[in-house]
Amino acid sequence: MGMHPVQVIAVTGGKGGVGKTNVSVNLALALADLGRRVVLLDADLGLANVDVLLGLTTKRTLADVIAGECDLRDVLIQGPGGIRVVPAASGTQSMVQLSSLQHAGLIQAFSELGDELDVLIIDTAAGIGDSVVSFVRAAQEVLLVVTDEPTSITDAYALIKLLNRDYGISRFRVLANMAHAPQEGRNLFAKLTKVTERFLDVALQYVGAVPYDEAVRKAVQKQRAVYEAYPRSKCALAFKAIAQRVDTWPLPATPRGHLEFFVERLITPASQSHE
Repeated sequence: MGMHPVQVIAVTGGKGGVGKTNVSVNLALALADLGRRVVLLDADLGLANVDVLLGLTTKRTLADVIAGECDLRDVLIQGPGGIRVVPAASGTQSMVQLSSLQHAGLIQAFSELGDELDVLIIDTAAGIGDSVVSFVRAAQEVLLVVTDEPTSITDAYALIKLLNRDYGISRFRVLANMAHAPQEGRNLFAKLTKVTERFLDVALQYVGAVPYDEAVRKAVQKQRAVYEAYPRSKCALAFKAIAQRVDTWPLPATPRGHLEFFVERLITPASQSHE
């Protein structure tokens, strides 16, 4: 395994419908635009949709890697803007119930790509299931996508509470999605911060807001990322600005900055991982 520093970002949201996959895809493209080598992992192991969102045809998926039928490089598909995508296996029940050994094999495969990428973005499933927790607690950065709906805020808080209480994660980056005004994103962050400061010992950091934009719907209908299809749209420009901020996030010191650490975290039983 290589020793090239890699930024591992888990994009999560607590609930479905907050635009998590759209955020993952467009952030990946915006970071690639900055010259970063980006791999996007569709870690929604039950209902994968990154390939559908981008109109990509997949011949093999993570299921084939886990079954030992091919290498990860055989699964990687070229996406727009130079990003590479690892498609998951949609609707495959066994993918939702991976054993710790299978998880280990999966991430071992990723670690072999360590010298070939700068950023690994993980698009997690909705909710707070085992697969979500596995990927999130192994990542260096947790990017929490929230919208201005009571259920989104409640579910985001539940996810933060679980990850903090049971796994010792204390820092979360927050991105407000589908905001109708810049101040709406700030207000949303303030609501979430108010409740976490009262009950939890965590640090929330505001990443920014992605505006509500009809261009997103049009891009989805075309099976393209809005960043690529409508580069001058409000949404695409917001992703450009957010990517510039993300690009300044420091890499953890060795060995935390390498995929080896990600591998070890993912395959360590959750009960032993509390820090």
